[in-house]
Amino acid sequence: MPTDVLMPQMGESITEGTIVRWIKKIGEPIDRDEPLFEISTDKVDAEIPSPAAGVLAQIRVEVGQTVPVNSVVAVIGSRGEKVALAPAVPVSRTQQDVIPPASTSGPPSAGTPGAPTRRHLSPVVRRLAVEHGVDMSKVVGTGVGGRITKADVRAYVEQRAPSTRDAAGWMKTAAIADPETRVEPMSVMRRRIAEHMMTSRRTSAHVHTVFEVDFSDIAELRAARSASGTTPGYLSYIAKAVADALGTMPIINASVDGDDIVFHEQVNLGVAVALDWGLIVPVIKRANGLSIDKIDAAIIDLASRARSKQLSPDDVEGGTFTITNPGGFGSLFGLPIINQPQSAILCVGAIEKRPVVVDDTIVVRLRAFLTLGFDHRLIDGAAADRFLARVRDILESFSRETGARGQAPVAS
Repeated sequence: MPTDVLMPQMGESITEGTIVRWIKKIGEPIDRDEPLFEISTDKVDAEIPSPAAGVLAQIRVEVGQTVPVNSVVAVIGSRGEKVALAPAVPVSRTQQDVIPPASTSGPPSAGTPGAPTRRHLSPVVRRLAVEHGVDMSKVVGTGVGGRITKADVRAYVEQRAPSTRDAAGWMKTAAIADPETRVEPMSVMRRRIAEHMMTSRRTSAHVHTVFEVDFSDIAELRAARSASGTTPGYLSYIAKAVADALGTMPIINASVDGDDIVFHEQVNLGVAVALDWGLIVPVIKRANGLSIDKIDAAIIDLASRARSKQLSPDDVEGGTFTITNPGGFGSLFGLPIINQPQSAILCVGAIEKRPVVVDDTIVVRLRAFLTLGFDHRLIDGAAADRFLARVRDILESFSRETGARGQAPVAS
């Protein structure tokens, strides 16, 4: 019997997924749990394994198409088996959020063309509509069963702003006319990053403060530990210092919800991972209760699974603070955008030898700039500076015997 391959639900809030790549072609054999296709959702990009062994008999959803969870995207059959063609499984009401359209000046008459009706929208589409103030009753859906997609909302917004549309259209036409210019659509991840960054810019009052930190003592500590074969990276020491400092200053670990301040009891530390195809921020849960070695192991594990597309939605949810490390590429410091709905983000610059004055003598020390980006709606400059000073003091007072805040930096 043929086996239907379904679009998986990669998390409770995920209602749809986009096919990014088919790893197997029609007619190719496949084993159970062997990677079959790759999807992109609002949370993660992931390779999806085959639910059965056999031959890929049908592909029902092409690359670039977005379909609801539990839709049939492919069929696995036995060798030589003929599989009848069938349409993808339609979305059910339980797989969608139902919200009313924007209010109108008066009740529409029954049967009036364009009259508002209840629409079935995914959380992403609904959020995009709210951001741009779109009356969803005026948007034509091009998705499965007439569902409204993100592309439909973006197209409506562009049509509503002719000057933007004309400028974009002119630029695209000019680019195509130039034989030395290549034009290609954004990937699903890149569009998601773009939307998230623009939302953050519109939401938070971004302010930044920069401290210089001496890593010479940590360098000596790492050299002493190298003989044992376990040497946590500099980023792990920074993450440990940040987790400990957040425990003493809960306002930096808080977030804004309307007119309320939400204080998070746990420090869930997001660590940005650069990918060849974008950026993702997996989360170290309860980092304030972990040793340096466990934090180091978590960073290595999450980064490895991010690059092999093996993260689950739970791996990227629930972050309360983010660390980004462009210093690994040589950047001295940066002014990062806050990862919503968090209220602060730390940027780590390149850790390198620099001449500094110590007791009126010029010496060479291992130093780096740490930049804290914070939301001034919630965090005042004095609080931000006290927090970053606390992180600096922890980093500059590490020792082989005591570690950070009296916790030995050994595996536990």
